Amino acid sequence: MSVKKSTNPYNGQEIATYKTFSSPQTEEYIERAHRRFSKWKLTSFQERKELMLAASEELKNNKQEYALTMTREIGKPISQSISEIEKCAWVCEYYAQNAEKHLANEEISTDASLSYVSYEPLGVILAVMPWNYPFWQVFRFAVPSLMAGNVGLLKHASNVFGSALNIEKVFERAGFPKGCFTTLLVGSDQIETILENPLVKAVTLTGSKPAGSAVASKAGKLIMKSVLELGGSNALIVLPDCDMDSTLETCVQARFQNTGQSCIAGKRLLLHEDISEEFTERLIKKVQNLKSGDPEDPDTYIGTMAREDLAEELEDQVSSTIEEGGNLLLGGKREGAYFEPTLISEVNPSMKAFKEETFGPVLAICTFKSLGEAIELSNNSAFGLGVSIFTEDVEAIKPHISKFHEGAVFINELVKSDPRLPFGGIKDSGYGRELSQDGIREFVNRKTVYIK
Repeated sequence: MSVKKSTNPYNGQEIATYKTFSSPQTEEYIERAHRRFSKWKLTSFQERKELMLAASEELKNNKQEYALTMTREIGKPISQSISEIEKCAWVCEYYAQNAEKHLANEEISTDASLSYVSYEPLGVILAVMPWNYPFWQVFRFAVPSLMAGNVGLLKHASNVFGSALNIEKVFERAGFPKGCFTTLLVGSDQIETILENPLVKAVTLTGSKPAGSAVASKAGKLIMKSVLELGGSNALIVLPDCDMDSTLETCVQARFQNTGQSCIAGKRLLLHEDISEEFTERLIKKVQNLKSGDPEDPDTYIGTMAREDLAEELEDQVSSTIEEGGNLLLGGKREGAYFEPTLISEVNPSMKAFKEETFGPVLAICTFKSLGEAIELSNNSAFGLGVSIFTEDVEAIKPHISKFHEGAVFINELVKSDPRLPFGGIKDSGYGRELSQDGIREFVNRKTVYIK
């Protein structure tokens, strides 16, 4: 047992302190979750639907309360925190309305008089979650898991323990029985022990490659189902026939929302050489106009980064890229946990800002001569989460979609998660899918039934 301090990255003030759980406490909560599962799995979809719709109402009714905690914990601008809470309400409503259909028995015609596949819950599922979207990352796991008849355990990042407890509060206020969703105030050093508990049946992790690799390795040794949603270094490919006004708007949002701290942010801007000069000039003006400041101010667009050490790491990546020949167009300075919105041009694949994931408000700019070269640059990454392509000639791009080594291809839009669509990546971006029918079927037993 230890004490974790929560500190506001904007003003350095201590928000709260939390005592982490001892091993016996953690074990007790796991056992409680397992006992709850034995009853929860027997509930009807109608019962689960009513509770999930109540969770949606709770989120909408108290979004200011939940958003403020989030903003104070990680420096996220309050308007974006509120939007995150609203999106969580949406995913509750989506699965409340669609879970039964997604998990309905599927009849398959065989030699049997009846054969079908049924989808049955696995049990206690552990989620290891990051700080950058402290509500959304959790809800996109918890909602489909609960609707499928599973129960959830949350090991959240230690700098968002307040949000973690608030998530548990959402489900309790909505009327879910105790044990359906449990926040475990534990450090990373307890994850292995939790996974070794035979009552825990599967694990999902959103986070870094090292964290994902460690959890997946342990899960593999235990023959345990796992889903990983890891990092990304999405390309934004701008073709010469794009609608420049809307493309600029989208690219700025894709890179700088959440102060750039997003796995699916567009981190590499690939510009066709015919438009690169004009596009870059206009981009600089747009980024200069983004308002930085107090995250609790509704007009703030760029807050602080979640911790000062994260800003220091980004500062090192920027400095290295400039030393390697990158041209600093804008920003580049850090003050505490605040990092200026930054643009670097003349970046190539050998530079840090291209090779590594830059988890903050930094955009690396490259140019290309042809679509083939753009695809090659886009694929030249260890990550494979998503890519955005901007063009007025959508039909000309469609035949090239399969050439992108990504989990998602978005045309004339930023890559984003949507409850109706599967979300996930390939390569170092992880495996498995969240959201949609694919997501709710990750943590179920797909049982084959054959009746002669």
